[in-house]
Amino acid sequence: MTRRFPLLLVLLLVLSACASHPQDEASNAAPDTEASFPVTIGQVTIPARPTRIVSLSPSATETLFALGAGPQVVAVDSQSDYPAQAPHTSLSALSPDPEAIASYRPDLVVASADTTGLAAALAKTGTKTLVMPDAKTLDEAYDEFVQLGRATGHQAEGESLARQTRADVDRIVADTPKPVRPLSFYYELDQTYYSATSKTFIGQVLARFGLTNIADGNDPSISGGYPQLSAERILQADPDLVFLADTRCCGQNAQTVGARPGWNTLTAVKEGHVFPLDDDIASRWSPRVVELVRAVSAAVTDAGK
Repeated sequence: MTRRFPLLLVLLLVLSACASHPQDEASNAAPDTEASFPVTIGQVTIPARPTRIVSLSPSATETLFALGAGPQVVAVDSQSDYPAQAPHTSLSALSPDPEAIASYRPDLVVASADTTGLAAALAKTGTKTLVMPDAKTLDEAYDEFVQLGRATGHQAEGESLARQTRADVDRIVADTPKPVRPLSFYYELDQTYYSATSKTFIGQVLARFGLTNIADGNDPSISGGYPQLSAERILQADPDLVFLADTRCCGQNAQTVGARPGWNTLTAVKEGHVFPLDDDIASRWSPRVVELVRAVSAAVTDAGK
């Protein structure tokens, strides 16, 4: 999912609503000799272990490589920028071209959504399309690790990856010192003040630390969990922490935030509690969520002193 067009990102996230490094451990694991096919996941039956996979989801791409299915991946979409060895192409996940995808002769295509009839178009070539929607909770992310493992012949690795990621996240949260007082935060998706409520994947990750999300307001479900706030609302809420998920795409940092009109009065700015995040890690449900949780833990620890 692109981070270069923040507003488009928010709209896509709304539609999708209608890391120790566990990936290293999983990728080094022995092949799952117990995997058997056919495998049915949802409405899709995969007849045999896929050997030519096309991934149209950055989150799925990261997970496939974490599972050890990297050698089976022949192409990934233009936004799948991790890991470096993924076979990057110009394929679009936002407006997928069935003909361009079919040119890679895939036996399995993994996508985060199908709003353009992609599955039906590819079915004519005998290609199966597995839709793995953006996870809305950590539990959903863990489940998708398992499902991708089953779909690719790496069931044991998928289960191991889910267990290890869950354990790492739980441990980091448990080891994070509790603030002496409740802390509030503002999570920024872009410079037009789009944010994420506690009903979203990222919102639920942050909620694990007992933080109050100023974007929730009276209805955390508003705008599919991705409301656009106003500068006035943010200033009035005066959050204790500010998390920036628009650092790589938009060059935002503590200095640019502090230079915004009136923002130098925010508690988070005055106390040095503006925390930049890696845009991509913060927008994906991949195993690298452990890195995100670790970054939030460090911020909470710093702000809670």
